[in-house]
Amino acid sequence: MFKERTIANIRVGKPKVRPDLPSHVPGVRQGNEPGSYDRTPGLLEGGKVTARRSTGINSHARNPIDQRSPNLPPP
Repeated sequence: MFKERTIANIRVGKPKVRPDLPSHVPGVRQGNEPGSYDRTPGLLEGGKVTARRSTGINSHARNPIDQRSPNLPPP
């Protein structure tokens, strides 16, 4: 068994990585996959966006109060 030791006030031990594993896990969507723009929450027709695109926490409270106002979420 590999013993844990301290070097320069940092605990070091056996690494928990396996470099022989693949970097992509099957079943996980990638951002550049065709059709992903349509499934992204917060993106509307015509290029309009809602606060849901930027945050998932209480997003309905972060939209403009007046519907005529532009929605300017962070990029």
